[in-house]
Amino acid sequence: MFEKERIREAERNVKSYLEDNLLWKYSEFRTEILETYLRNYQESLNVAQKLFAQNWSSLWAVVISYYSMYYIANAVLYKFGYKVGSKISHKITSDALIIFVRNKLKESLLKDFEEAKEEALEIVGRKADEVLLNYERELEKRSSFQYQSTEEIKRNKAETSLERAKTFIFEMKKLL
Repeated sequence: MFEKERIREAERNVKSYLEDNLLWKYSEFRTEILETYLRNYQESLNVAQKLFAQNWSSLWAVVISYYSMYYIANAVLYKFGYKVGSKISHKITSDALIIFVRNKLKESLLKDFEEAKEEALEIVGRKADEVLLNYERELEKRSSFQYQSTEEIKRNKAETSLERAKTFIFEMKKLL
């Protein structure tokens, strides 16, 4: 689960991003923007899967798995009315997911658990946070991955990245 301080940080950051026009609520929906995000996430996921399956590059399987998550996250944000600018876009996307998507994701996941509503609230909250935490984990991993020591470690981390990307994309697609 996200710690309260992380949520407060995201709230402060998003407010600042909106004030600085690094993130904005657009006035006109443009289909080509959404389609570009969707095409990019799918292409990134396909390339990551191929790299992993062929054992070509664990490093790039991790990086591209992350990018598949990044693109679909931006598609969902766009669908919700927000466009992320080009400056510090990865951090903005991460914070905006927490503020604009977290509760919607909880609602979406809740539909999957209607029979056990009381238990589902706790499970859904943890799962929604886990899906979004995976985005942050992949952002961090992409930045530090090159320092791992063995190919076996890299391959294991690449497999984890690919699975996280698939789970993240599955949940984000529900919001589209």
